[in-house]
Amino acid sequence: MAVVQTRELTKVFKEGQLGAVNHVNLETREGEFLVFLGPSGSGKTTLLRMIAGLETPTSGDILIGGQVVNDLSPRDRRIAMVFQSYALYPHLSVYKNIAFPLRAQKVKKELHKGKVEWAASLLGIGALLDRKPRELSGGERQRVALARAIVREPAVFLLDEPLSNLDAKLRASAREELERFHRGVGTTSIYVTHDQVEAMAMGDRVMVLNQGVVHQLGTPTEVYDNPVDTFVATFLGSPPMNLVELGEVIVGFRPEHFRPASASSGDSVPFRFKVENREYLGSEWIVSGTLIGGKFEGKEIFSRLPSAQDLNPGDTHDFFVARRELKFFDRVSENRTEPRGLSWQ
Repeated sequence: MAVVQTRELTKVFKEGQLGAVNHVNLETREGEFLVFLGPSGSGKTTLLRMIAGLETPTSGDILIGGQVVNDLSPRDRRIAMVFQSYALYPHLSVYKNIAFPLRAQKVKKELHKGKVEWAASLLGIGALLDRKPRELSGGERQRVALARAIVREPAVFLLDEPLSNLDAKLRASAREELERFHRGVGTTSIYVTHDQVEAMAMGDRVMVLNQGVVHQLGTPTEVYDNPVDTFVATFLGSPPMNLVELGEVIVGFRPEHFRPASASSGDSVPFRFKVENREYLGSEWIVSGTLIGGKFEGKEIFSRLPSAQDLNPGDTHDFFVARRELKFFDRVSENRTEPRGLSWQ
């Protein structure tokens, strides 16, 4: 295991343009599963590729295990990378695919069998060693790619959207396998995804990026419950956090915090809401509509409400949000702030 650090790491592809990655300072924890999360073009893959040695930084340093590795080749960085494309050799058996890094590292041939069987057993593919990649399912190919990575016994795993080619059901089971694998091996891992469900389900910590800038780094609970700015607030969550302007302040609250007036208790803020559309999801409704009255008149919002709630388009209902659930953001900077003398009327 090793700690990965970056110091003011920057990558500019074309002079005069905004950097793909801008002054990123990062320090992983030993053995943690860290997720880089962001939309397309956020810089997450470029950052991962610089750590891997596949992109050269414009400026800044990368350290692995306390050693500056800027000038080291990917092979010498003690990392293993799993890509979105599994890049298996179609003409080689599963055994030979897994053993390939050992040949490249010039590991003695008599050691190959034990290492390959160890990696294959860890991922439950010991019975597939004689097959060719074309005979495998997508999930099995993903596990072969992981086995090929771990057979090197690296200090750090780097995973670039390795589940994106799988269907939804297989992705869920593959997530579980990856989590089980990480718990078993305990190697520091950095995982890139644009899928917030993957990030929240798998990450010990999540680093949210946009346009090459790190917006927030924290546990899944921290970034969801206490977003530092409106970007994080709206990028995480489905539907995203509701944001409504109230003078110089933007008020935010999650759709699940919008509750029927009959359940009101303690310090809360009342809202009147006109239903526009609804989606039935079995245990709940996803409802969109507009607020009625006061400074919130006409503001569009989303809510998640129990399926037992009687909701029809055109209906008007009274709801509330507990004051402790409200988040406030500066209208200009869009960063979290504290309200001063705020009036709801």
